[in-house]
Amino acid sequence: MPFGGGSKCGCCQKTVYFAEEVQCDGRSFHRSCFLCMVCRKNLDSTTVAVHEDEIYCKACYGKKYGPKGYGYGAGAGTLSMDRGESLGIKPEENPAHQPTNNPNPSKFAQKFGGSDTCPRCSKAVYAAEKVIGAGSAWHKGCFRCAKCGKGLESTTLADKDGEIYCKGCYAKNFGPKGFGYGQGAGALAHAQ
Repeated sequence: MPFGGGSKCGCCQKTVYFAEEVQCDGRSFHRSCFLCMVCRKNLDSTTVAVHEDEIYCKACYGKKYGPKGYGYGAGAGTLSMDRGESLGIKPEENPAHQPTNNPNPSKFAQKFGGSDTCPRCSKAVYAAEKVIGAGSAWHKGCFRCAKCGKGLESTTLADKDGEIYCKGCYAKNFGPKGFGYGQGAGALAHAQ
């Protein structure tokens, strides 16, 4: 305990005395400082989520760091377009898609052989990071939809011409088009 009677608050850096102390992730906070970084709601041990040195309520943490994209809506049949700007969350931009078919494996694989090559980044794929899909070995980080960048699993995968897509993007880009396809009950689609 530092000189002054208590440890320092993880939020305001002032002394925290025992009667007002809340501990989280090895740090001490005043009860009045133990608030979500985004919405400023009071937190407790059941509602707190920690990311590095920041504390959030579970709802704000999910919006900022949780999964995003198709299928992560607010309930059955909904797709939320809220990206958290109203809560001060800056949406992350997805990096541009890299083409898949690069025939150059890594220098190590050229010299020693024996390792698979990831179709997305053309680097060697080792057993600890290998994901098999569409007949190829991929890095876990490269095993994403070529259109929207959503992480894939073997059950959510569709492939075409050596490229992998989530089922939503595959259906949108390569599925049937025209009247009555793809928009749900009662909706009209105009195919060009």
